[in-house]
Amino acid sequence: MLEHMVDTVLYFEGENTRDFRILRAVKNRFGSTNEIGVFEMGDRGLREVANPSRLFLREERGELAGSVVTASVEGTRPFLVEVQALCAHSSFASPKRGCSGADPGRLAMLAAILEKKLGLMLADQDVYLNLAGGIRVVEPAADLAIALAVSSSFRNAAVDPGTVVFREVGLTGEVRGVSNPEARVKEAAKLGFRTCVLPRANLPRIGVSSAK
Repeated sequence: MLEHMVDTVLYFEGENTRDFRILRAVKNRFGSTNEIGVFEMGDRGLREVANPSRLFLREERGELAGSVVTASVEGTRPFLVEVQALCAHSSFASPKRGCSGADPGRLAMLAAILEKKLGLMLADQDVYLNLAGGIRVVEPAADLAIALAVSSSFRNAAVDPGTVVFREVGLTGEVRGVSNPEARVKEAAKLGFRTCVLPRANLPRIGVSSAK
C-alpha cells in the first residue's frame, strides 16, 4: 500500500563483497523506471561512477574461451559488460544450469537453441553463466553474447576480445533488432572495441547501409 501511495520507489542494490552500488527506480509516477545510477563506495562515502563500462570489464582483454562482451542499455545509459560462461562434463543425470546476473530461463532457452540449431551436445554438460562485476542484465539484447559465450566455452575457442556483441535470438534461431543501437556502438567505440556484431536491421540506425 505504501509503495502505491508514493511517487517513486528506489532500490539500492549491491553485494557486500563488492564496492559498487546500483540505484534503480522500480516505480516512478512522473518519470522513467529504466534509468540507473552506479556508485562506488570509497573512504569518503559514495561517489558516482561516470563510466560504468570500465567497472564491468576486465582491465586486460586477452583471449579467453567463454568470455564475450555485450552492450546493454538501462534507460538511455549504455554500458558494456563481460558475459562469462563455463561448460563442464556433468556427473549427474540432470546437468546443472547455474546463472548469476541473467535470467536462468533465458539461459536454458538459449542452450536448447544451440543444441537444436547448431548441434552443440549440451545434454551432458553443466552450464554456468556469470555477468562480471555483479551487474544484472535481463534485456534480450544480451542473447547472442550469452549463446556465443556458451559455445566458446564448449568448443574451448576464444572470441576476439576486441568484439562487442548484441542481438536478440528467437526460438527459431533468427536474430532480431534491438533498441538504441547507436548508443551501444558509440560506447563500444569509446572503449576501443574494433568490431561490433549487431542485427542487420539496426545498420541504418547507425548510418551504415551494409556490412561484412
